[in-house]
Amino acid sequence: MTYRLAYRRYRLPLRVAVRTAHGVLAERTGVLVRLEDESGAVGWGEAAVLPWFGTETADEVAAACSVLGGRVTAEQLAAVPVGLRCLRFALQAATSAEASAATSAKASASQKHLPVAAFLPAGLPALKKIAPLAEAGFRTFKWKVGVGDAADELALLDDVCAALPAGAKLRLDANGAWQRLQAEHWLERCAERPVEFIEQPIAADARCAEDLLCGLANDYPTPLALDESLAGEGEVERWLEAGWPGVFVVKPSLLGDAAGALTRLAAAKAKVVFSSALETAVGARAALRLAFQWPGEARALGFGVWPLFADARFDGPALAPFLRVEDVERINVEEVWNALS
Repeated sequence: MTYRLAYRRYRLPLRVAVRTAHGVLAERTGVLVRLEDESGAVGWGEAAVLPWFGTETADEVAAACSVLGGRVTAEQLAAVPVGLRCLRFALQAATSAEASAATSAKASASQKHLPVAAFLPAGLPALKKIAPLAEAGFRTFKWKVGVGDAADELALLDDVCAALPAGAKLRLDANGAWQRLQAEHWLERCAERPVEFIEQPIAADARCAEDLLCGLANDYPTPLALDESLAGEGEVERWLEAGWPGVFVVKPSLLGDAAGALTRLAAAKAKVVFSSALETAVGARAALRLAFQWPGEARALGFGVWPLFADARFDGPALAPFLRVEDVERINVEEVWNALS
């Protein structure tokens, strides 16, 4: 099989800057790809790079696409280096023809609708967001921590929990900001509060990170989740072999061979949460298709990020407490591609 390959880079300002332990993100950069096969069927994909997460850069993706050229074979696509995992995901998503991919996605969906976790900003601004989101129907909330002073954030935890609607769950995302002692303080405080899990409390590259994270996960009742620790090919297998007892937060756009990794997680009956990498609608559709095909327990999607971009043409589905497979298939990726012309 031979394909015609085209690509377009993007640099898109966010509607509101996102603050995490990694810093302030005010714009997203990446590359959209378009593949047309010999029959004329067209597919799109997105390399939604996040270098601070351990991915390649947009420059590296564009350089690799330039080397591949305008005509590529299936063998060349399969030979893209493992280190270019965002590009690998983009090309895999684009390989399928649009019509057949949409039909296949609907037919193979394990779930027809999935709950969505609402995104709460770091610090005090989170308190103002909870009430309107709760009124809209959200019952799972994700709060960014590890951004400000740890003591101040810990003191704010009870206020955030008190503002939640009855029966709601709170996810805490530290983005690897804490040392062990800080993580222990949070785990002690969370034990009697409606915290579903704490995401990446210890940095993925910390000394003895695997031992630290597994130790914390086994010593406290509040579950832990891996996020940055899953960066790179082979990390899913490593943590499965380590017997990770917590949650795997999967950002398909950053996994390279996401379908393969998810097959292994499903075989292990792992607890999986699908999460956004702040992609455009192109990458979001590909990632959400995988989420709807997941055969395991349905957990709230970490895709409550929209409206995200200053230019709403690049956003995924409208923010809602539930997402249907039809909402995903209604995304018009060709319009996103054309918006970059």
